[in-house]
Order: sequence, then structure tokens, then C-alpha cells
Amino acid sequence: MKIAISGASGFVASALIKKFPNYVVIERRDSVADIVDKLRGVDAVFNLAGAPIIKRWNDAYKKVLLSSRVDTTKKLVEAINLSDVKQFISTSAVGVYPNDKPCDESCGEDAGDFLAGVVKAWEHEALLCNKPTAIVRFGVVLGKGGGALSQMLPPFKMGVGGVIGDGSMMMSWIDIEDLVRIYEHIIDNHLSGTFNATAPQPVSNREFTKALGAALHRPTLFPLPIFVLKLIFGEASVVLTDSKEVYPKALLESGFSFKYCDIQSSLAHIVA
Repeated sequence: MKIAISGASGFVASALIKKFPNYVVIERRDSVADIVDKLRGVDAVFNLAGAPIIKRWNDAYKKVLLSSRVDTTKKLVEAINLSDVKQFISTSAVGVYPNDKPCDESCGEDAGDFLAGVVKAWEHEALLCNKPTAIVRFGVVLGKGGGALSQMLPPFKMGVGGVIGDGSMMMSWIDIEDLVRIYEHIIDNHLSGTFNATAPQPVSNREFTKALGAALHRPTLFPLPIFVLKLIFGEASVVLTDSKEVYPKALLESGFSFKYCDIQSSLAHIVA
């Protein structure tokens, strides 16, 4: 199995490369012709390109967020359509789903905000691929050495972590080990379609905070007011304060078995 991967410097890509060590890297500056050349002998393409979401947005950075996903995917798909690649797996996000509503892949509504618009445009370009295509909508990815926890752990380790706001917002998460296994599952079973890469048991922010404090043996007594996040991140604070309750119905129906279904077992092995 040989893969090509875009966004190869990211946290998820680093984990995938360990599992799929025979790979080539697609760079953002590559032309369509460059990519076609790199795709010779490649079995599957993993599209993980995209500028970081957790950063204060302005109009210019919003264009970067959109372009780094949509334009990059468009160019990649053009190249794949000219190649002998057997499968395309493109990244997406659960941010497309509405707040405060349980959703699986059959949900016909979207959040109606900027992030939902980015996701829809991103997925539209991916689905123009003429090879079997899977869209993997990431929840909050938890793992060692990067991702969301790399920003959360320092204050919690110091004993000053706490809930965000009233802690009621729902968090749909995925352990990095399970995320890598999802890619294997999609390839091994030649799956196409949209898949929520989220554990079967989403949790409230309060439940997550309690579980992380317990795993670290630290108190969680200091709530973080939402207005503070808005002062720091502006509009981008919605990434941290939105409530997404998302379920992996398509994966479960395809026979995938999660290793880490509950937040306690995931955090226990990550912070051990």
C-alpha cells in the first residue's frame, strides 16, 4: 500500500504516516502536473490540507481558511482524476452540523455559519473525484503530542483547568488511535460515502473536564467564561463554544469497532 498525503506536517498526518510508512507528500505549491507525477504507483490519497482553525479570524484569514481547504482539494482532485489512484479519503469536520441537536450522517440540516459554509464547499470539491471517495468528518481529535489536548493540558496540569461557561455544550471527540484505524477500515473495506469520525459517546464539556482532571489527578475548579474566549479568539471562539452532538452511525453500520468508546478510557491512556 502506497499513499499520497497532503497536509503532512499536521498532527493527524503524523499518526497516519506511522501506520502507512510508504508515502509521498503533496505540497500546496505543487501544480496539477506535479501531483499527477507524484501519484504514479499510489493506491490511496489522504487529503488533510488546511490552515489552523484555532486562530483569531479576520476577513483575510477567513479567505486563507477557505482557500487552504477548497482550492487545495480542487487541485488535488483534478490530479487524482488523471491518475490510477484507487481511493480518495478527504478530511472534513463535524462543524457542519447544527448546534444542540443529535446528528448522524443522515442529518439534513447544517449550522448555517461560516464554518458550515467552508465544510460544504470543501466536501463539494472532494466529491468531484471520479475515484471511490470517502469524506471523514473529524470530531475533536485527542492524542499525545498534539491536537486539542496540547493546548488544554498545561492549565489542567497546573490545577487551574475548568469548564467552559456552564459546561453544558456537547463535545464530539475521537481518539487518534481510532482515527487511524478508521482510515484502515475504509481502505480495507473499499468504502465510499460520508463518515463521522467521532466516538459513540459524545460528552458535555463538564463531563470532559471532570474526566481530564481525574486522569491527571488535578482539581478542575476554575471555570473559563465564554466572554474571555471571545476576547481572545473573536469569532473563532465558536470552535470552542459550539455544542456538537454527533454520532458515527455510518461507521458502526459498516462494522467498525471503536477501541476507545468512552472519554475516560481515551484520556487514561493518553495522559498515562
